[in-house]
Amino acid sequence: MKPEKVTVLGATGSIGVNTLDVIRRHPDRYRVFALCAHTQIDKLFEQIREFAPEFAVVRDAALAAELGLRCRDAGLSTAVRHCMEALVDMAAHPDVDTVMAAIVGAAGLEPTLAAARAGKKILLANKEVLGMAGELFMHTVREHGAVLLPVDSEHNAIFQSLP
Repeated sequence: MKPEKVTVLGATGSIGVNTLDVIRRHPDRYRVFALCAHTQIDKLFEQIREFAPEFAVVRDAALAAELGLRCRDAGLSTAVRHCMEALVDMAAHPDVDTVMAAIVGAAGLEPTLAAARAGKKILLANKEVLGMAGELFMHTVREHGAVLLPVDSEHNAIFQSLP
């Protein structure tokens, strides 16, 4: 069985770090496809060195250029991109099986919706996606055959309580 390819939206936050710990412990089951972070490029660079993703995404062009230079200098082949379009691309990429949606706030809505439209398995840790666009998001999940798994503690508690 091929390992699932995972995009981690919010890789440098606590949920992203914990997600990578699970991947580290199960290399036969999971492989990192893309790591996405806001501005913590030092932490992201260390994650890139360990997990060797195909892509990394950061907030803006200057950070992407700096991170890209560091990757090239270290002999790493990870392609570095920036902006919301890149986040959307990594969430919906045809090679991705699973998306950890752990970007905080409204910034997580567009890429998480893209993952749903692409029929991905979505591990949802971003409460704001449901708060801002719950009806639209759930409709999109159902319409495109995506799989939604709540990983945030509040989401998961409700999920476990429902029949």
